[in-house]
Amino acid sequence: MGKFGIGQGLSRVEDSRLLRGEGCYSDDIRLAGEVHGIVVRSPYAHARIVENDLTAARAAPGVLGVFSAADLDADGIGDIPCLAPMTGKNGSATVQPGHPVLARERVRHVGDPVAFVVADTLDAARDAAELVMPDYEELPAVVDTGAARDPRAPQIWDAAPGNLCLDWEQGDKVACAAAFAEAAKVVSLELVNNRVVVNALEPRVALGVYDPDDNAGQGRYTLYSGNQGAHRVRNWLAEHNFHEPPERFHVICPDVGGSFGMKIFIYAELVLVLWAARRVGRPVRWCADRSESFLCDAQSRDHVSRAELALDGEGRILALRAATTAAMGAYLSNFAPFIPTGCSAPMFSGLYRIPQVYVEVACVFTNTVPVDAYRGAGRPEAAYLVERLIDHAAREIGETPAAFRRRNFITPDTLPYRTATGVTYDSGDFPAMMVRAMQAVDWQGFDRRREKARAAGRYRGLGMACYVEACGSSGEEGARMVMASDGHLILDIGTQTNGQGHATAYGQILADRLGLEPDAITVRQGDSDRLSVTGGTGGSRSIHMGGMAIGGACDVFIERARRLAGDMLEAAEADIEFSDSTFIIVGTDRQVTLTEVAGEAEKRGDPLQGEGEHRDATGTYPNGCHLCELEVDPETGRIEVLRYLVVDDFGTLINPLLVAGQVHGGTAQGLGQALLEDTRYDGDSGQLLSGSLMDYCLPRADDLPSIELTLVEDYPCTTNEMGVKGAGEAGAIGACPAIINALVDALSPLGVRHIDMPATPERVWRAIRNAGVGS
Repeated sequence: MGKFGIGQGLSRVEDSRLLRGEGCYSDDIRLAGEVHGIVVRSPYAHARIVENDLTAARAAPGVLGVFSAADLDADGIGDIPCLAPMTGKNGSATVQPGHPVLARERVRHVGDPVAFVVADTLDAARDAAELVMPDYEELPAVVDTGAARDPRAPQIWDAAPGNLCLDWEQGDKVACAAAFAEAAKVVSLELVNNRVVVNALEPRVALGVYDPDDNAGQGRYTLYSGNQGAHRVRNWLAEHNFHEPPERFHVICPDVGGSFGMKIFIYAELVLVLWAARRVGRPVRWCADRSESFLCDAQSRDHVSRAELALDGEGRILALRAATTAAMGAYLSNFAPFIPTGCSAPMFSGLYRIPQVYVEVACVFTNTVPVDAYRGAGRPEAAYLVERLIDHAAREIGETPAAFRRRNFITPDTLPYRTATGVTYDSGDFPAMMVRAMQAVDWQGFDRRREKARAAGRYRGLGMACYVEACGSSGEEGARMVMASDGHLILDIGTQTNGQGHATAYGQILADRLGLEPDAITVRQGDSDRLSVTGGTGGSRSIHMGGMAIGGACDVFIERARRLAGDMLEAAEADIEFSDSTFIIVGTDRQVTLTEVAGEAEKRGDPLQGEGEHRDATGTYPNGCHLCELEVDPETGRIEVLRYLVVDDFGTLINPLLVAGQVHGGTAQGLGQALLEDTRYDGDSGQLLSGSLMDYCLPRADDLPSIELTLVEDYPCTTNEMGVKGAGEAGAIGACPAIINALVDALSPLGVRHIDMPATPERVWRAIRNAGVGS
């Protein structure tokens, strides 16, 4: 472990630049002659567009164009694609009715885009947008996920009877039913995984340019926009929306102020600014304000589930069965059908020996903003269902949650272990992680703390969640590095930092392999012209996939340098070893530095470089235990989180400080969903009632205690050479069930068995009153 290498808790090298105000985000980019675009959005959740008269808006001062779906269709612009359709029961297909860039004939959620106004100034575009007044015929709407399949519910798409987009299953239904038939005890739980609005710190921005003279006179588009992988955005836009070769598109992603999955996708505004730039002959800028983000950014979660657990007479799990209704929103976002099915259901075994698991998912359309991946992408939903069900089952049979888990855990001696859902865990000690957490929180002393709180008129609870997730194995990743004669190395890589600290972590990998110091390394991301093989960021894949690609590039780089060092030292390559940025002839003091070799390479007209690619379909399985201790004021329903402990197994750690930041941030987002964030639509009109930060409550610093984190490196991943396991999403996966389990534990003396998220003070107060406490 070198001073700057793998395992060191270095402060982020990015922070100095960002804290000095030297960051460059999408809205910081200014181009000569640029103009402004405004999206006109539907005020109705469901309505027929009777007429869309754009005459007045087109005649407004400063307006360069006002466009509707008809204009896009005339130019052959394609719909926003569903990139992950799933095969349902009996081979049935996902219903894909289309997701137009601008609404055709009908609008299907509040905020659905109906027109795009381009003008010289932002004020002129806004003024003209107010003159776009489509004539709507309002239609009934359905916004409640659980009610979407009701025969009386309004029909959103003719192609999806009963609003059913996909009816999907995983597992052996017959074998699972047989296990339930033999069970000594069956416990069940109905639960809601509430819809959340992502609210990245930086709103989405898109700046489109079209140069008709570029690309040998064939014309070329350039898009500046924050995302999670410039190459993917380029390829998707080219193939699905513009039907042109990807070489005609250049996507540049500058600094990104948070994404959490939400900026992965193709949105209408990306298509509109590029297409409009070609139409008006000027660069076109669009920037969301916060209220608009509530209406146009992909939202997430929104599941209604019933889960059952079959137990034998000794409290061992025989089978798990779950039925989930998952909202898609009004349209299919890029990966929407995959998130609650193929991304979530494989984790329904959790960390437990469960011989049979059967999961069925009904994906439904509702008159709401489309949903898609958000930090964890299906795995938080799975962990919440499993860990709430495990806790509930323990209480139902009169056991402690720890004892019930201990009896049913997958144990280290059975690893690698293939679950009933087809996932193979390679490494870890799941019971030991729970024990570490229990010891750290003084589990044995909790009863005394509970009694003391009760004497003070408060209810105290202690809850745990033992989570596992699958991550880090999607597709391919490429890296290329070049060293200049002064020893400065530039790394190009296709992953995209959104605040995680990639430049720091990748710099540490390079320092470990090449012996360089951080200020000798520049990491470049976010330019689709620089690499051919990339996968982008998502699913906690960057260190696993990106790190392995860097390792491959380092191997090539070192061997090329070794050959050149052999020439310089007049020695055979086999006699030269490399260590700490120096090539030395074994058994002598004759040596050349890496910088000297790079200088020689440059003199010869062939800069010293290396390229690497990594392809992998094997996941990593980070796991751990979250513990939450809280108190409830029965007079107000207010919850105070007193302690929060996390014990995590992320395998080999590149930078423990960066990992801690990821866990803290994910836990804060999980707490927000569990206790505060309430996405509320009006059941009659379909209006988004929580459409601003005045109505949608995000967690603040005083909502969280200091998070006590223990990182365990005893169980490196065995399926990649680095031994790493993904870490970016784990905090959000373990937090929700730990917090709700603690809340249920606090109120269990009152007979409360479950409270749905978000457990707001009002919801908790009502649960206490319904239990007969207070007036």
